[in-house]
Amino acid sequence: MQVIKVETKQQLDDAFHIRTEVFVKEQKVPLEEEIDQYEETATHFVVYDEDQQPVGAGRLRFVDGYGKVERICIAAAARSKGVGRLLMEKIEATARGEGAGKMKLNAQRQAERFYEKLGYETVSGEFLDAGIPHVTMVKVF
Repeated sequence: MQVIKVETKQQLDDAFHIRTEVFVKEQKVPLEEEIDQYEETATHFVVYDEDQQPVGAGRLRFVDGYGKVERICIAAAARSKGVGRLLMEKIEATARGEGAGKMKLNAQRQAERFYEKLGYETVSGEFLDAGIPHVTMVKVF
């Protein structure tokens, strides 16, 4: 597996492909909610498998002093294989390299344990985003 910080249009297209597969097709999030006004300013990441096929994606923005992790998704066939951890490690390393001392994300409730294992703590009650239960989580380096 290889996690790439997106630098080309093809890599960005691959990231959007995975996001569409997971969020739009699988989780039924409307495309107009999934693709938003932050796409052009965010730093995007894509994960490729051994066959150079995209299997994961996510993005990073800097908001209110936090490195904000967003749109983390892994293709169904690649789940439970450590792909999410690799992706998060690359995003966090990038954020630290740009001076972030703390991270923030809005996790789908079903992924809360995954982020807890990576050192994130829940700091909010449950709320709905695109009709899906979420919580806000933070991690300080």
